[in-house]
Amino acid sequence: MKFWLTFASSLLVSAVILSVIPARGEAAIYDDVLRLRVIAESDADEDQALKLRVRDALLAESAALFGNCADAEEAEERAREAEEQLRKIAEAVVREAGETCGVTVSVGRERYPRRDYGNWILPAGTYRSLRITLGEGRGHNWWCVLYPGLCVRYADAGDGIAVGLTPEEYRLVTGQEGRRMKIRFRLLELLSALADEFREGAEARNAG
Repeated sequence: MKFWLTFASSLLVSAVILSVIPARGEAAIYDDVLRLRVIAESDADEDQALKLRVRDALLAESAALFGNCADAEEAEERAREAEEQLRKIAEAVVREAGETCGVTVSVGRERYPRRDYGNWILPAGTYRSLRITLGEGRGHNWWCVLYPGLCVRYADAGDGIAVGLTPEEYRLVTGQEGRRMKIRFRLLELLSALADEFREGAEARNAG
């Protein structure tokens, strides 16, 4: 009962805020972006270095795989089709480094924390995701955006971010709306977290 009261109250507050602050394009950001996550075997220096080498090898193929995708849905589909190819690329890097850890590749939806890249920002939420796990994946991970293609130098994307995003989404992630953008992203993160909590609660009840 407490969960439902909290959920209902949060929805009510969110509805009031949304009625005051126009919110166009925020939620669509989750669907219009394909993230990349590379997780290291451990936090040992050699495992973290291997993670970055795997990252570099994958990014070298990203333009060919995702460069001409029409949208994030197509990019996600290509990632699924290329799972075996990507695994072999990562495994080759692991072998060249003289390591023996396995490589797991998966495509789906994952929750990412808020990420500030300097001149642009992505809110916390559940995104389309390509996940590369080295070994047991107990180390820190590295992530970026495969679509639109923002991984190169993973800092200032310039005008390239406009490809694949609506004008509203572009203004949001580049911070051109100032404080209102921050408020709207916080609201978006709240709603996303509540949706995740609601889904997990429903799955737990169904499992029971």
